[in-house]
Amino acid sequence: MADYKTAGVQDVLDEARTYIKNEDSLSLISRAANYAAEAHAGQFRRSGEPYTVHLNNVAYILATLHGGPKTIAAGFLHDVIEDTGISRDQLAKIFDDEIADLVESVTKIGALQFKGKDDPEYQAANHRKIFIAMAKDVRVILIKLADRLHNMRTLQYQPEASQKRIAAETLDVYAPIAHRLGISAIKNELEDLSFFYLNRKEYYRIAHLVETRKAERDESVRKMIAEISEMLEEHGISFRIFGRSKHLYSIYHKMVARNKRFEEILDLLAIRIVTETELNCYEVLGYIHAKYKPIPGRLKDYIAVPKTNMYQSLHTTIIGEEGKIFEVQIRTEDMDAIAERGVAAHWRYKEGGHYDARAEQKEIEDKLSWFRDFAVYTNDNEDETASDYMAALQKDVFEANVYVMTPKGRVIGLPNGSTPIDFAYRIHTDVGHTCVGALVNDAMVPLNTELHTGDVVSIRTLKGTGPSEDWLKFVKTSQAKNKIRAWFAKRENEKRESMAGQGEKVLTEELRRRGFEPKDYMEKKKLEAVMKEFSAKDVTDLMYGIAMKLINPTAVCEKLTNQKRSLNDEEALTKLINRETKKHVMTKTGIVVPGIESMKLSLAQCCLPVYGDKIVGYVTKGEGVKVHRCDCANVAGQKERIIDCYWEEEDNERLYDSDISILAEDRNFLLTDIVNTISQSRAPMLKVTANVNREDLTTTIKLRIQVRTSDQLEVLLANIRKVEGVITAVRVTH
Repeated sequence: MADYKTAGVQDVLDEARTYIKNEDSLSLISRAANYAAEAHAGQFRRSGEPYTVHLNNVAYILATLHGGPKTIAAGFLHDVIEDTGISRDQLAKIFDDEIADLVESVTKIGALQFKGKDDPEYQAANHRKIFIAMAKDVRVILIKLADRLHNMRTLQYQPEASQKRIAAETLDVYAPIAHRLGISAIKNELEDLSFFYLNRKEYYRIAHLVETRKAERDESVRKMIAEISEMLEEHGISFRIFGRSKHLYSIYHKMVARNKRFEEILDLLAIRIVTETELNCYEVLGYIHAKYKPIPGRLKDYIAVPKTNMYQSLHTTIIGEEGKIFEVQIRTEDMDAIAERGVAAHWRYKEGGHYDARAEQKEIEDKLSWFRDFAVYTNDNEDETASDYMAALQKDVFEANVYVMTPKGRVIGLPNGSTPIDFAYRIHTDVGHTCVGALVNDAMVPLNTELHTGDVVSIRTLKGTGPSEDWLKFVKTSQAKNKIRAWFAKRENEKRESMAGQGEKVLTEELRRRGFEPKDYMEKKKLEAVMKEFSAKDVTDLMYGIAMKLINPTAVCEKLTNQKRSLNDEEALTKLINRETKKHVMTKTGIVVPGIESMKLSLAQCCLPVYGDKIVGYVTKGEGVKVHRCDCANVAGQKERIIDCYWEEEDNERLYDSDISILAEDRNFLLTDIVNTISQSRAPMLKVTANVNREDLTTTIKLRIQVRTSDQLEVLLANIRKVEGVITAVRVTH
């Protein structure tokens, strides 16, 4: 492990003086350092060092990132609320609200307890809190990254269990954030430190492989640098050139993720050329390609199309002397600063002028396209569950790799396969809702057209229109899907409220017909007292059921007035069941029940009958007729309430839910193979859960799927049983 410089207050001030000249600003930093030292007096770290050593180093890291004076001050103060009992209001009085807010936000993030992947919902909730804090003020995350970096540098003083927990959390949460903000210097160090504590054996193995080739590699790089330097000097180009080392975790990740041997990783021999202008970058590239043979397909122009974290550079891979392969990066000084310090370099403190935290936050959103989309997305989706929020954020924002533009040049990042509808909803919810057409590169295209990087997209809207349910079949972003579903849910609620009004009129007329005064019985409390008898979740649901003829208004009247026994009484049930009328009713389930007219009919959720199963009806109290499979244990032995029913003719468009349970030997890609088998059977999946039984190394997988017939379901189960490692695959009765 590398040795790290332990910084003191003077080191922080010396570093800050390189870009902060205002004495009042420097005085603020000194005052914060002194206040933190007094507040933490007598406190020590596990290493035995005074606690102020940690605070000084956090502030120093922020100074190397060219943070503003308030950011550095907050770095010194970031633990005073948590560890010294000083309140946020006290801190605000001594300094100001801005510094107090920064410290309080960092404290809240620090208080989160990560449970790792054993509790994904809890983890997602914590991650969400971090991202919401970042959306409000990115300086909070810069301070937290500096705090985490110094903690990782001194992790050797923690117990082994804590080392692994903190390292895993760092690799899962903080390193990816540093990467997204483009702070590669911190990201690389966090990854290597986490790698060391999580997999020390592999860390040393990779380090040994790198070290054994170091002398040979260094000599090859030295010769290549000399050759390129001589060539560029001949052409009068100003430049800096140096070799760079690949950090260990990056090498390990490529070996694992891409299944490559150490010798196959091309950019182990890497050279960076830093020049003055963009034009110089392309000139250098031309000279290098003229002298050395480039490897096809390895040229990447991140200057013309920057990465989402603002990274810009030209990358090319060439073959040098003796067939050795080199990766060459070419960039300007500004690009190099951004590559190392990311958003912190672009947003570094600027001396002079009136400081405005909101303006600087807006500047980040303008420069980091993903951050702008992320900030809008975060503020727009705070009502989602944590898991849904994180899944959507990961797919829609963090995994965006298609970059299209508005006619005004704003770049929008979208996941692969996205369409103009996805683009419209990313612009604004109302643009998505009212979209009626799209132009891509000035040509009218269908709304399901797949977009590609570089496309210029313009959306045509029409007020008063709304989305189509067909859009759900082809949109790719969770944001678009959620907005479309929310629109239809809102319309459905409006429809239910309208129909509930009709149901209220029907019930009122029924009461009058029976000689009762409606206002005496239509009170909310009285309606709530009887609604559970009809499986209504609220009064609106009760009235909706009456309007849709799912609930008999006569039965509701009788319950409200208590004037006659309802159809739930045993005698009335017997009469109902024994009726010999030839009429029958068929519901959306596709089931016919002879002798039953206006009564609610539904499939039992305990056994989920599928077309082709042998079925019976069971007359419930207040929930109409529930249709069960004949072999369902929940109706076994029942006689009085059982009635005959049968399937109507087969409907190839109707799908039935079915729950299945699979027991299998645990192995890699098991779930993938099972999902592929189900997909090949054209059976939509609604839900899937998997649990590993660690005692016998088996996995239990539970799925809810949709099928058209019992024959299709049996064939599907037979195919699942053929998957390698599967022990049993059966239907489930709850």
